[in-house]
Amino acid sequence: MPSAPILLPRRHRLLPVVLVVLLHWIVLTELGHVSPVLPPAATPGGAPVTLVAQLLPAAPPEPAPEPVPVPEASPPPLPRVPPVPVEIAVPDRPGDITPVTDTAPSGAGAGTAPATPAAEPTPAAPAPQAPPASAPAAAPPPPPPAEPEARRYVVDMPPPAKITLDVARTDADGTEWSGEALLAWQLNADSYRIQIEAGIRVVFARVNLVVLKSEGAVAATGFAPITMTEKRRGRAMTATHFDWGKSRITFSASQASYELPAGAQDKASIPLQLAAIARGDPKQLTGAIDIFVGEDRDAVVYRFTVVGQEEIDTRLGKLQTWHLTRPPQPGSYKSRLDIWLAPAYGWYPVRIRNSEANGAVTTQTVNNIVLDHSGS
Repeated sequence: MPSAPILLPRRHRLLPVVLVVLLHWIVLTELGHVSPVLPPAATPGGAPVTLVAQLLPAAPPEPAPEPVPVPEASPPPLPRVPPVPVEIAVPDRPGDITPVTDTAPSGAGAGTAPATPAAEPTPAAPAPQAPPASAPAAAPPPPPPAEPEARRYVVDMPPPAKITLDVARTDADGTEWSGEALLAWQLNADSYRIQIEAGIRVVFARVNLVVLKSEGAVAATGFAPITMTEKRRGRAMTATHFDWGKSRITFSASQASYELPAGAQDKASIPLQLAAIARGDPKQLTGAIDIFVGEDRDAVVYRFTVVGQEEIDTRLGKLQTWHLTRPPQPGSYKSRLDIWLAPAYGWYPVRIRNSEANGAVTTQTVNNIVLDHSGS
């Protein structure tokens, strides 16, 4: 009879299983790197369950990535700009530059602006007002009309003589004076000398108010002064110089300088130059007679016109004369000068009157004429 199987109690059959689990647990705990894999729950039949543990090697730590070296960026080379031409950088006149407005380029060469993220809308800035259109540049004033060519006169020099004249002066305050004046001139073949003295009588003495002396050449235009001196009572002598070689008039009393035109005169020669023009041809005493005159400090144009023919009373009797006048000229001279020429006496000046701006009037009237042949 076969023996009956030894049936151990149930608890005795589980003991080896428990011991095996404990041993594995101890090993896993000691190692620290074992991941236990728990078996599924026991089967309903109570079959023994085997637990399997797998040891995995620890993964090595990943090395930190090395920083990528950044190359040092060198600045790009600057473009070479040619120098600006002088004629563009510095204009001759301020008006040579036209302002250029900053406008966007157009056409194929124009680039597009980079897109920007949408932002909160902002109020549009007011469009800049266009600058007011500049008024068109004023047209340059028309050039002044060309001055008419100076008249050329036929002259006949008056023969040398000495003319004495009575002087009657009335000051601006009404005070009256009397005196005597001398107008004398000498002529040679190519030169002349003129002297004028005008004075008044004070008690029994004679006081010269002015002395004029003119020396120069005899030319086709008449008297051609070279030097004139003027000495007035209480003032220093002044000199006026006529440089015909350089065509300039200069003065000792000022720094003024003027171009010297043909036919120019000085204050001493002007009465006799009018006589020379009348002697050359009386028909020349028409219209305006312009003569450039050098005075003590400057030079101006004396413009004479013919007032008409007049009869005057003199100590030589009644004389038929031609009356010429130089009225005041604004900006040039303020006094009036009147000269009377006597055709019967070789067109000599027989009366000279100077009316000053302050109202004083000096009149010189002939009382004697003596021909002078000493210089012939």
